[in-house]
Amino acid sequence: MSNFIQLLPDHIANQIAAGEVIQRPASVVKELLENAVDAGANKIQLILKEAGKALIQVVDDGKGMSETDARLCFERHATSKIREASDLFQLHTNGFRGEALASIASIAHVELKTKTEEDTVGNHIIIEGSSVLSHEPTSMNTGSNFMVKNLFYNVPARRNFLKADRTEFRFIQEEFFHIALANPGISLSLHHNEKELFRLPGSSFRQRIVNLYGKRYNPRLVPIEEETDIVTISGFICKPEFAKKSRGEQFFFVNNRFIKNHYLHHAILSALENLIQDGLHPSYFIFINVPPETIDVNIHPTKTEIKFENEKFIYAILKSCIKKSLGQYNIAPSIDFDTNQDYDVTPMMSASDTVHFDPSVTVNPNFNPFDLDTDNGQRQDLFPKPKDQSFSTRMRQATGVNPYTSKEEKQTEEDWRSFMEIESVATTSEHETDPGLFESEGMEQTTRPVHQIHQKYILSPVKSGFILIHQNRAHERILFEQFKKSLTDSNSLCQQLLFPQTIELSNEDLLIFKDVQSDIERLGFDFGEFSDEGIEVHGIPFDTQSSDIQFILEKVLDDFKTFEPSIEDKSEQVARSLAKSMSIKTGKNLKIEEMNHLIDQLFACESPFLDPNGKKTHININLDEIDSKFN
Repeated sequence: MSNFIQLLPDHIANQIAAGEVIQRPASVVKELLENAVDAGANKIQLILKEAGKALIQVVDDGKGMSETDARLCFERHATSKIREASDLFQLHTNGFRGEALASIASIAHVELKTKTEEDTVGNHIIIEGSSVLSHEPTSMNTGSNFMVKNLFYNVPARRNFLKADRTEFRFIQEEFFHIALANPGISLSLHHNEKELFRLPGSSFRQRIVNLYGKRYNPRLVPIEEETDIVTISGFICKPEFAKKSRGEQFFFVNNRFIKNHYLHHAILSALENLIQDGLHPSYFIFINVPPETIDVNIHPTKTEIKFENEKFIYAILKSCIKKSLGQYNIAPSIDFDTNQDYDVTPMMSASDTVHFDPSVTVNPNFNPFDLDTDNGQRQDLFPKPKDQSFSTRMRQATGVNPYTSKEEKQTEEDWRSFMEIESVATTSEHETDPGLFESEGMEQTTRPVHQIHQKYILSPVKSGFILIHQNRAHERILFEQFKKSLTDSNSLCQQLLFPQTIELSNEDLLIFKDVQSDIERLGFDFGEFSDEGIEVHGIPFDTQSSDIQFILEKVLDDFKTFEPSIEDKSEQVARSLAKSMSIKTGKNLKIEEMNHLIDQLFACESPFLDPNGKKTHININLDEIDSKFN
């Protein structure tokens, strides 16, 4: 019987390992930057071309490698950090497996120039597909210079699965931010396609956050700090009022290593309970330092997941630490425990708070004591009596509430009043709508009763029953189609601002903005020059408030952080994001004219039934459904 099992060649084994370790250009960036940090570098440069597909170059001023180490570092499982199994639980560095460089060299063209301080000359190694083409001395400064070219050149299937350059660069930027935040004392720079995008000097952690995300972040940061025998926690959490819809700025660093941990994230959400709205996410930058023997970092190929020995204790300490900081800086509502709650009784209404009714006097200026009323022959009264002088009537006129009405009667009265408002309100529309939908017997085509319910829905009777419109989704559909038409016709109305407004954007947001600027301008915005303070806004779309500009642009850019549009649908995504941020929100009171105008515009749309996200804008309820509720 023949044997079927055989050992794989090293270059094939390395390519298989690369499938786990190297998933995209960002994976190479992560490994090379971590190696530079482990080498004790004070200055690191990251140079990219075509989002890392053509070139990834990392230059550092670390301790470098000797001739032997430079050759061995590309061998599989070659590492300087592990000597025995117990060393896995005493790790103080980022890389330790010895798989990364071997995997990278198997799927790319790699050049390494490196030199130690003791050596007079450095080493220059060229490797293609795990094969060493040359190894010779070179002249250079102390440190290392890695160049990874033509990634996945020999694995075309993997290269075809890579996303667009903009998307791949976003992943690289995330890894760059992880290293930059975890090591604020190291100077870092990032160049892409011969343009410098980031230059971060060595600084404090707070200053590093401000350098990455902009000056507007400085007043948002609330410091947290706690030291116990189990864990030491430090860093910052953003104030609750600056919570966002995206999960972008959420960072945990355990022993200076970026990790993802849903359990600890829940501790933060629990500490911020009732302080942020549902659907919003807090921003935080938190360092957690624990003894290396109490964690296991060797459970995931990318080392972004960690097992804790005292996870429940860390959860409780983290939650308590955040609550303490929020209370200390007067962010969260505080309770005065010194107050005796037994005497905390609502005081009775004082005399100054009592409702007073000024007497009303009515005088007839045409009074003539010698004239008699022509109808009944009676003299006119000089001071005619009011029709109703009862206290309950005057109280109702002053407060709108009958003091002698029971709770059930009050609710019935409110319901009746709401019903009468629905029946009595009618207005003339400025635009004609579909006559088949709103036409009914005895009702003119231009008259439409409408009513707003809970500042969220618009109710209007139709010939078959009534229609219930979701005001936010309906307006979003209207704006979306208007913006799409503007993108096609390029005839958007722009109102110029009397005083240009400066909008602060982080470096990350600025990169996204430059990519979509032309599409936003076609929708009615007019932008000026870029500066260190942000971007200047000279004009905004018609019917847009200048106070909403910062909110609108931030929401658009947040949507693009989680959306991966192609070139074809990028413009449509801009229109969708702007429509979402500028649409009428739930909780806004609308006038009768505004509601009718909204209905007219909705049913003039090409697709009035669904909003841009595919959700219903309105529902129809016919009389049969209503009648069935009373059976």
